[in-house]
Amino acid sequence: MMIRILLAEDDDVMRQYLTRALEKSGYAVTAVDRGTAAVPLLESESFELLLTDIVMPEMDGIELAQRASVLAPEMRVMFITGFAAVTLKAGKTVPQAKVLSKPFHLRDLVLEIDRMFEVGSAAGLT
Repeated sequence: MMIRILLAEDDDVMRQYLTRALEKSGYAVTAVDRGTAAVPLLESESFELLLTDIVMPEMDGIELAQRASVLAPEMRVMFITGFAAVTLKAGKTVPQAKVLSKPFHLRDLVLEIDRMFEVGSAAGLT
């Protein structure tokens, strides 16, 4: 089964970069540029993971994750952010979510997602 990821990232370059890298790693990615664009997709499609930046215009990633927990309670959430203070808020508001701080290596992102879904053999990777 191919894992479907909904990516919400307002930075165009980062969004394209993450989309390409995750698709190369075998994931199906639907990417949007803001939280408000993600909500209709959450209402009409199913995803295994919401990968979202926290700081975005219109609707931040924390608010998006809260909406997602109502619309798709079984979906997992991973935040990506460059702001340490926001990381603390995310951890308190959505405690079950993973938080990856920018800058990060793509390899680390893919490993974290693989671990979330126990894909492949993570045991041999260090």
